Amino acid sequence: MTQGSLNVISPGAQIGSNLQIGNFNTIGDDVVIGDNCVIHNNVTIFPGSRIGSGVTIFPGAVVGAVPQDLKFKGEVTTAHIGNGTVLRECTTVNRGTASKGKTVVGENCLIMAYTHVAHDCTIGNRVIISNCTQLAGEVVVDDFAVIGGGSLVHQFCHLGKGIMLQGGALVNKDIPPYVKAAREPISFVGLNTVGMSRRGMSREEIDIIHEVYKYLYMSDLNVSNALKLIEERIAPCVLRDEIVDFVVNSGRGVIRSAF
Repeated sequence: MTQGSLNVISPGAQIGSNLQIGNFNTIGDDVVIGDNCVIHNNVTIFPGSRIGSGVTIFPGAVVGAVPQDLKFKGEVTTAHIGNGTVLRECTTVNRGTASKGKTVVGENCLIMAYTHVAHDCTIGNRVIISNCTQLAGEVVVDDFAVIGGGSLVHQFCHLGKGIMLQGGALVNKDIPPYVKAAREPISFVGLNTVGMSRRGMSREEIDIIHEVYKYLYMSDLNVSNALKLIEERIAPCVLRDEIVDFVVNSGRGVIRSAF
């Protein structure tokens, strides 16, 4: 391990091998940090933080601070940062509450500067969250989602797999998988076909997704009738069922079409 001067590292912290630690960092008790991490200057890592291997944390970031939730009563909870994730300048990831017990940022994510991830959020793998985005408590963001800068996401919202969210968005509904969401109020504006293609999805798979959303968003049907026709007219498959299950289980209701 190589480190700069004037760091405060608790003897109760478990530090992996081959770390690079800059200057003026504070690493608390009950912290676990994996191998091959880079922790730049002026980073604060509070007790309860669990940081994987190959993580890079830029100056000013704060991991594992207590939740900004008045219901929090000091319970023992954690904040998890997955392998290979990058936390840019001044990001904050609070630890969980009694509700879920932990906040999780998945593997190989890019969390850009001044982003806030509140208590009990669950962020999937390979998610990109752009600068100054604010996620309220218990938000769920699935794998491969891309969130534009300056977005505000209401508590308990669920952002589906592979979505593309416009910068500056105000999100108060769930966003189903593979769509692009924009405008005010936040609405369906199309499919994230570029993102799907980049991840190697086939033309056939994209066509199935398009067919599902044709009924859900490009018809005059309400959600219940659209789901009924989807199940009647589209053969069962993983992608169809993934989207249907998301809509059926939506806690806040899904966004509507802009058209």
